[in-house]
Amino acid sequence: MFKTRNEPLELTILRFLNARMKLSEKDMNIYLTHEKGFYGEKKFDELLLEYLSEEWLIISDLLLEYNNTYFQIDTVLLSHEITFLIDVKNYKGDYYIKSDKWYSELSEKEIKNPLEQLKRSESLFRRYIQDLGFTLSIESYLVFINPEFTLYQAPRNPTIIFPSQLQRFMNKLKKMKPKVKNLTLAQKLVSDHIKENPFVRLPLYSYDQLKKGIICEKCCSLNNLVQNYSIICKECGHKEKVHSAVLRSVDEYRKLFPDRKVMTNSIYDWCGGIISENRIQRILVRNFKLFGQGKSSYYI
Repeated sequence: MFKTRNEPLELTILRFLNARMKLSEKDMNIYLTHEKGFYGEKKFDELLLEYLSEEWLIISDLLLEYNNTYFQIDTVLLSHEITFLIDVKNYKGDYYIKSDKWYSELSEKEIKNPLEQLKRSESLFRRYIQDLGFTLSIESYLVFINPEFTLYQAPRNPTIIFPSQLQRFMNKLKKMKPKVKNLTLAQKLVSDHIKENPFVRLPLYSYDQLKKGIICEKCCSLNNLVQNYSIICKECGHKEKVHSAVLRSVDEYRKLFPDRKVMTNSIYDWCGGIISENRIQRILVRNFKLFGQGKSSYYI
């Protein structure tokens, strides 16, 4: 892939918070939606790598701005003649369309029309590349990747790819041979990608209200113990090296509290006191640069 897909910071932080505090119903729904959406996008990435040759330029997860308007595209496939814009949805369950509005049958609530979102992104993308001096044919597709998704009263629309059509769609792409890699446009898209999403919305939290400990990298439990050089989760039995677990915890601490300094005693407290300060200090010294002396020293 020319640009791989990274886990959104919003999802990462929500996952951390879910392990360390009780999220409100609204925040929990946001977290689960992000988790499900990212999983679906990664599954689609795997299909692309399976079906498409290296001749294709694949750009994942683009956030661009045109004329003071932000727009996001899950996947861009670049060839010399055609640019494919793909929006991936991991909806599960039954949905229906009524008077051009989309509804969840389970909740009977209206949801955002994903076709309208796709049309908006395509329109902004078209004007964006035209201003750059590129003239390309653009095809947009709305891909539903979850096999347990059903849409009733769906219009006959070739831009919608249902789960039962996904393999045929991938075979169609596979048969196409991009003539020339459009590296200039690909490089411009990646350089213009906005790394910090301005629409991130997180629940309020503070250091004191969060549970302390080391999150299991498999089941996200905080219930674990240290045995020699390993940490073992009491819930799922997963084993991890202490060194690796401490570095993960430092990364989590820095993401949740970017304004707090990484100090030996702060990481000791963050890890729930199950690893000695001396051991944590040795790990920090080997992996970070030390500034200052004595109790006020910190690591970068």
